[in-house]
Amino acid sequence: MWKEKVQQYEDQIINDLKGLLSIESVRDDSKASTETPVGPGPREALDYMYEIAQRDGFATYDVDHIAGRIEAGKGEDVLGILCHVDVVPAGEGWDSDPFEPVETDNAIIARGTLDDKGPTIAAYYAIKILEDMKVDWKKRIHIIIGTDEESDWKCTERYFQTEEMPALGFAPDAEFPVIHGEKGITTFDLVQHSIVDDKDEPDYELQSFTSGERYNMVPDHAEARVLVKENMTDVIQDFEYFLEQNQLQGESLVDSGILVLTVEGKAVHGMDPSIGVNAGLHLLKFLSSLNLDNNAQSFVAFSNRYLYDSNFGEKMGMKFHTDVMGDVTTNIGIINYDNEQGGRFGVNLRYPEGFDFDKAMERFKSEIDHDGFKIEIGKVQVPHYVDKNDPFVQTLVQTYRNQTNDMTEPYTIGGGTYARNLDKGVAFGAMFSDSEDLMHQKNEYITKKQLFNATSIYLEAIYALCVEE
Repeated sequence: MWKEKVQQYEDQIINDLKGLLSIESVRDDSKASTETPVGPGPREALDYMYEIAQRDGFATYDVDHIAGRIEAGKGEDVLGILCHVDVVPAGEGWDSDPFEPVETDNAIIARGTLDDKGPTIAAYYAIKILEDMKVDWKKRIHIIIGTDEESDWKCTERYFQTEEMPALGFAPDAEFPVIHGEKGITTFDLVQHSIVDDKDEPDYELQSFTSGERYNMVPDHAEARVLVKENMTDVIQDFEYFLEQNQLQGESLVDSGILVLTVEGKAVHGMDPSIGVNAGLHLLKFLSSLNLDNNAQSFVAFSNRYLYDSNFGEKMGMKFHTDVMGDVTTNIGIINYDNEQGGRFGVNLRYPEGFDFDKAMERFKSEIDHDGFKIEIGKVQVPHYVDKNDPFVQTLVQTYRNQTNDMTEPYTIGGGTYARNLDKGVAFGAMFSDSEDLMHQKNEYITKKQLFNATSIYLEAIYALCVEE
């Protein structure tokens, strides 16, 4: 029944999704204002969702242009559906323009198709179809839309300062059947604070180093600019050998006497850096073989000692595992250095319940002080957990099973979704076990089958939660 309902809306679903995908809704602090709190792109995507909701007769409510909601249903309790319309930067290497959606016979390709614009449109259409069916609602529904999920969550932080907290809810921003637990997540910077004047005349001076744009992405590009006083050819040959030995892509060129070295890696979501290739850490590994100036030597030595080839916090002394939530993970998402300011590493750390975060950070802070580094801690989100046997969770699982015959049990993840905003919040789709996960990667796409099947599951789940009683 539910799949047949969705079939009647397929063209509309695709058209509305393509409109949303064509908005480059990447946070841009250089253009932030009261009208565009995290830049014009996210604001435009938020307004787009309001426009399609108003077109379809729904009420909308805006909160300072950084978050808002689409309202449906009636009743005492509120079901929250927590979505986001911001996306991570597209990165390099796409086969098509990441913000000009390409529709094939069976898929749509663009940044945000999986994370989180496709699932957002699927959830929206589940509500729209039920409204068109003129069902007798027993609960109110708030589709809560954020614009800063990929960075600092300023959106939901601001939203829940003044707006009603749903009694229960889900985020369509992960996998089916249900994600009932999420690791704690924090970002912090490891900042070089002891900058010394070089008395020696080193053979090589690292003038600058850049890699990465976001804490929660493995950086796929790194560039170092090195002043080489002698043996330029030897360094270039050594670099080519290093690339070959480590099965990396990269290049070297000389620009006005400066040697510019680049390495290409593989960008993946920061929740599992072990499946990516961190271009920045690899390039620093090569630089450690050079007789660099003291500050640069300290910087690259720090990377090798604590960060390189250590995706699970081993070198930081933070290795920790639980059977329910898995391992601590550490993604080095941003690396910057210049020869006047020194360097910094931007870290995205994810940890299971039971990990003593404060104690681990205090110990590490004390350890790295001897290396001339300090820690600047950003946002800290504690682990989130809902019992998988809770009736709400079981209702969602059952609707998934009704349509797929897949008996997979709910599980926990290293990713962080808006579900953790709610006491009783879980992540629910829209990825299936056979979906290719290209979140935060080039050529991100969603299949039409996945999009429509997710809409159908949301339709049945919302009906079960908010209509049947």
